[in-house]
Amino acid sequence: MYRFLGTPRWLGLAALSLALCAGMVGLGYWQLQRYHQRAAINDRVDAAVVAPPVPVTDLSRPNTTPADELEYRQVTVSGVFDPSVVVLARGRTLDNKVGFEVLVPLRLADGSAVLVDRGWVPPAASGLNARPAVPSTPSGPVAVTGRLRLPESSPGPVDRGDGALEVRRIDPSRIARDLTYPVLGGWISAEHADPGFTAVPAEPERQPTWMNVAYVIQWWLFAGMALFGYFWLARKEAVTGDAERGGGALPSSG
Repeated sequence: MYRFLGTPRWLGLAALSLALCAGMVGLGYWQLQRYHQRAAINDRVDAAVVAPPVPVTDLSRPNTTPADELEYRQVTVSGVFDPSVVVLARGRTLDNKVGFEVLVPLRLADGSAVLVDRGWVPPAASGLNARPAVPSTPSGPVAVTGRLRLPESSPGPVDRGDGALEVRRIDPSRIARDLTYPVLGGWISAEHADPGFTAVPAEPERQPTWMNVAYVIQWWLFAGMALFGYFWLARKEAVTGDAERGGGALPSSG
């Protein structure tokens, strides 16, 4: 009844079904690995968010990128802002509006500095290519509390113009090339400052894991459908062939 499965046509169909099934199972496992990776990142962020605040110099050094698990740790720092330097990070979105984040180096007692993100400002009325209105830099000693952030990838060039440094990605080591003092490898997204200034606290970026779970289910369902389709076609062929053979048989003599 199933001898046709040994024919070249059905052997080829079996090989194709198994190849499709193996590929889809592999894609499902890949998505499962992505789920575990993203879940680990979320666990790391959650642990950093609830950790007690520490001095930023305990976690970051000049010309050294802090460890991944330190991102979003709450840190404290005291110093004096350098009013001669303003760094504008362009292409930053707040409430669906594209503008700039304003960073200023905070000089520390040891002569180094840490970049402090003072918050978001809207673009100038003439457009994103013009320098926006930036609040004046506080003078005198200031104490800042915020979240430690890591350098952003692909920093790109630093553009000089209108008395400010302009970047697309925030990378302290790259920005430090245009300064005369060392800069810590991590930067701070300010949450509170004394004396105060307007700041937009950093929202920890958690990875969406539900999509990976959905893709795992999807690919493994497709793998099952590939096998089911092969067996369904084989059963249909067997039943059809058996019916044709029965319909063509000679009647028995009585």
